[in-house]
Amino acid sequence: MSGNDTTHFGYQEVPITEKARRVAGVFSSVADNYDLMNDLMSFGIHRLWKRFTLGQTGLRPGQAALDLAGGTGDLARGMARQVGDGGKVVLADINAAMLGHGRDKLIDRGLAGNIEFVQADAESLPFPDRSFDCITIGFGLRNVTRKEAALASMYRVLKPGGRLLILEFSKPVTPALAAVYDQYSFKVLPQLGKLVAKDEASYRYLAESIRMHPDQETLKQMMEQVGFERCSYFNLNGGIVALHRGYRF
Repeated sequence: MSGNDTTHFGYQEVPITEKARRVAGVFSSVADNYDLMNDLMSFGIHRLWKRFTLGQTGLRPGQAALDLAGGTGDLARGMARQVGDGGKVVLADINAAMLGHGRDKLIDRGLAGNIEFVQADAESLPFPDRSFDCITIGFGLRNVTRKEAALASMYRVLKPGGRLLILEFSKPVTPALAAVYDQYSFKVLPQLGKLVAKDEASYRYLAESIRMHPDQETLKQMMEQVGFERCSYFNLNGGIVALHRGYRF
């Protein structure tokens, strides 16, 4: 962020008030091909990252969970199974197109019995204090304008003893992997987006937004600054992705 009036949209410096609109445009554009592109971009490995995340929720039957920036509902679906019919999962996303795709997919598969759908801004969550036993946000935090405000909002709606799980692209742990990853991100991904989603620019933004996102240690410190305790992270695939975990006590 530069001063109080601008922030990053990929590598561009834009007014704070402009970023949310631009991010909304990106996800409205890619919504129809979101699941397919996830499979193609990650060679299907995103499913393993999400499975690992679900293994860290600690959820039990009857509890409540929030899947924030939930997109097409992969994490919400898994948590719905964990909390069972007596529990509740809220799938929330700021983007109406993404939320609609997630709702339709889960309803079509008969998996939405204990899932609610809410259009919500991560920076100002419309839920009472201490509502959820677990909050997940998968590949969404880097698109939030005021990350500290979003983390504080998540802390507020988390129950004492609950945990936050942030699954996000991060920083490779070795220079050799970083070099290969850069080539893939800036050469292959935009072309893949152009061919499959007919949207090269959105996938160039994806690559740039990953580079502008806080690294593993910085994000851990940001979580601690808003009150999360026992914060830690797991590097997945050499740090290309990291899962951060923090608790409210």
